[in-house]
Amino acid sequence: MHALRWPFLLGVSLLLAGCATERTPGLHLTGDPLADGENAIEHGPVRDQVLWQYRTGLAALRRGQYDLAKRYLDEAIARISNIYGKDESASKARGYFAAEAKKTFIGEPYERAMAYFYRGILYWKDGEPDNARACFRSGQLMDSDTEEKSYSGDYVLLDYLDGYITGRLGGDGSDAIKRAQAAARLWKPPEFSPKANVMVFVDYGPGPKKFATGPYGEELRVSGGASQVRSAVVKVGELSGKAVPYDDLYFQATTRGGRVMDHVLGNKAVFKTATDTAGNAAILSGAVLGTTRQREAQIAGLALVGAGLVRKMFSAAATPEADLRMWDNLPLYLSFVALELPPGPHTLSVEFRDGTDRVLAGLTKVVTLNVPAGAGDKVVYLSDQSITPQTL
Repeated sequence: MHALRWPFLLGVSLLLAGCATERTPGLHLTGDPLADGENAIEHGPVRDQVLWQYRTGLAALRRGQYDLAKRYLDEAIARISNIYGKDESASKARGYFAAEAKKTFIGEPYERAMAYFYRGILYWKDGEPDNARACFRSGQLMDSDTEEKSYSGDYVLLDYLDGYITGRLGGDGSDAIKRAQAAARLWKPPEFSPKANVMVFVDYGPGPKKFATGPYGEELRVSGGASQVRSAVVKVGELSGKAVPYDDLYFQATTRGGRVMDHVLGNKAVFKTATDTAGNAAILSGAVLGTTRQREAQIAGLALVGAGLVRKMFSAAATPEADLRMWDNLPLYLSFVALELPPGPHTLSVEFRDGTDRVLAGLTKVVTLNVPAGAGDKVVYLSDQSITPQTL
């Protein structure tokens, strides 16, 4: 019997060695989103670069560091364009033994759409409304990558801003504005304002968060949808505009439809359960045979135990867990206010309010801006997470 055991044990040892997992050194996080993001982009896994570019670009935008925000959003969008739909790591992740979190991160449709949304704001801010419109259209296309087609391409602001800019450039944007008004679930955006020259983008509330359910954590779920901030008011002197929520990112995240990867993960979970069950049965049967006095039965029992161990190793190596990486500093609500202001310096504030329209203490943001004379728009972005005062 001893002569029979050593080759089997050697084979098991080699199989176990082959199942060793890859280890990635952890990143030291300081709590500063810019410092942490730049460190992760420079030293973290390449597969996570787009994730950190998303996060860091938005953190820079909220601090008024617009060149840095443009840099990281441009890098993320370029990478999305290069790998979307043809990434080798994504193909590997569809196999039974590669985790979904090992693929190159580009995000869910709502995350990709938001990269284009923020880049569009920055283009408009730089006096390039045509490029801003292209970004808003691209964001709507990213949102169209969903299985539930009844909810695809249904961002209210992306269509509205498409039509708004088209009108300001001398075209007919009425169809896009009508689509936006028809898609509105929360508030219907106003008609096109041709005299407005200050465009204020406001977002607020904690964005959607991903979590996993299922026996192996294979089912991707999204939580969120609750915010103390329910609206905002933009004020410049005696002039004010209500920044109501036109888009809800929790709704966008939860109506994405079933992803292709969801079905792959379901198959992985079935494979993991089946191989584990088969392995248990083989080991039990082999153990029973191994207790007999007949040499042939003992040999067969040893073979069954070996086969069972191999099946359980395959089960242990299967990775059906959902990818929980997320753009975690996104807002919940998106809003937009267009104002008409005379040329010259102005102080603009944004008050954030709760569901009873009460001003929330400590959240008001203030910026100083100079409205140019003549053609051109002044574009302002503020969030309940922005760091102010800022001079624009």
